[in-house]
Amino acid sequence: MTKAGKTETDVLLVGAGIMSATLGALLKELQPNLSVQIFERLDIAAAESSDAWNNAGTGHAAFCELNYTPQGKDGSIDISKAIKIAESFEVSKQFWAYLIQQHHLDVPASFITRIPHLSFVWGEENVKFLRSRFEKMQKNPLFADMQYSEDHNVLREWMPLMMENRKPSEMLAATRMEIGTDVNFGSLTQSMFSSLQKKSDVQLHFNHEVRKLKQNEDGSWIVKVKNRATGDKRKIKAKFVFVGAGGGSLRLLEKSGIPEGRGYGGFPVSGQWLKCVNPEVIKRHHAKVYGKASVGAPPMSVPHLDTRIINNEQELLFGPYAGFSTKFLKEGSYLDLFKSIKYDNLVPMIAAGLDNIPLTRYLINQVRQSPEDRLEALRDFIPDAKLEDWKLEIAGQRVQVIKKDKEHVGVLEFGTEVIAAKDGSIAALLGASPGASTAVSIMLTLLEKCFSKDLASPEWQSKLKKMIPSFGQSLSKNEDLLDQVRTTTNEVLGLQTPTLTHH
Repeated sequence: MTKAGKTETDVLLVGAGIMSATLGALLKELQPNLSVQIFERLDIAAAESSDAWNNAGTGHAAFCELNYTPQGKDGSIDISKAIKIAESFEVSKQFWAYLIQQHHLDVPASFITRIPHLSFVWGEENVKFLRSRFEKMQKNPLFADMQYSEDHNVLREWMPLMMENRKPSEMLAATRMEIGTDVNFGSLTQSMFSSLQKKSDVQLHFNHEVRKLKQNEDGSWIVKVKNRATGDKRKIKAKFVFVGAGGGSLRLLEKSGIPEGRGYGGFPVSGQWLKCVNPEVIKRHHAKVYGKASVGAPPMSVPHLDTRIINNEQELLFGPYAGFSTKFLKEGSYLDLFKSIKYDNLVPMIAAGLDNIPLTRYLINQVRQSPEDRLEALRDFIPDAKLEDWKLEIAGQRVQVIKKDKEHVGVLEFGTEVIAAKDGSIAALLGASPGASTAVSIMLTLLEKCFSKDLASPEWQSKLKKMIPSFGQSLSKNEDLLDQVRTTTNEVLGLQTPTLTHH
């Protein structure tokens, strides 16, 4: 087995998903002379969580996902998370629009399409919740265009397939955001990487697995990489390392040995979709419709009937149905979960497990579901759904973060987290939803943690404002800026705002 000689790079990115693509694109715009190397264990980019069939791809703008607006015991609705995610999605759109203007991205139609976002509920309690949520959200500029209706005739216009054969007495309600989008993150990621590869000093290596990380005295890192096709091993010296390997990030964070990474654990949740195989049914639905999660369900298991555009074809998915696997990646190993358990995260993991017994019970029940059980859940959305029109597809693996908490010994987090070394020489991204849609904001957080000096420089500040016109400002508090930003980005992304008819 030959060992290739050491090579050196300024930036080493682990994993060829949306996060590494976004960070690589940002850094090369901010400092074009940086050398960048990317290592991906599979033979193509974006094959895990960024792939269109593996993620929810909503363009999570928080328009319709009810789990981002939790209701307190006193009945009040907290929309702060929805505001944060909606702002982050606008930031992502601004950056994509900039890359298109610089001819660094393919035509927008290959990755982003306008599709209305709807929330849909039934039953008196849920209708009351949705009405209160709408009243609160509509006051915020980000959601000012939201429409609400309990009228079956209006709902029939919005979602004809879902309203067929409903009882007139059924208590239903929906909200609608016409300006919603569908994003194919697989296609976007691949387009970003092909543009990055055209730049000087950027190399993308497929079929290469990062095995070990060790820090040198000067703060740089020695990264050991194995070529999975040939078995060759080599070492790369990197000034900065980003671990954006999805479910594979936790193990590499542990191997880095940085104190900031101690005590983190991972809880894998797999997903399944029902994919519609009847073109007539697919044609009759054109929206992303989210319902309410059942009790005990993880927030990313909110049921939705989802129009997707994948490889220029309209598709229709329903789900996700949660599953459980000990793998941390779809193409991972069944030993992933066990290998991730270490002395410093054992207690938090046990505590999180005991705290989340309803979730465990929910996952076990989901795994045991029959095709008829799945059909029953689908019939809440499409009363006339037929089993032969749908087939089961396996979605991507998600690894939720388990971390130490001040009050808890271990708590299960539903979100994403950037963990960076104190010296800023290495960072890892853990967690799942709403990941991809907020990738640009997440990577700006990483720049604050790891490139703070550069970030404070007038050069980087002015470049960032050019790439993201709202950089450093709040869109939820500045209506004029929001209108300006949306108008410009929507024009570049081919998402012109349609004329809204308020009911």
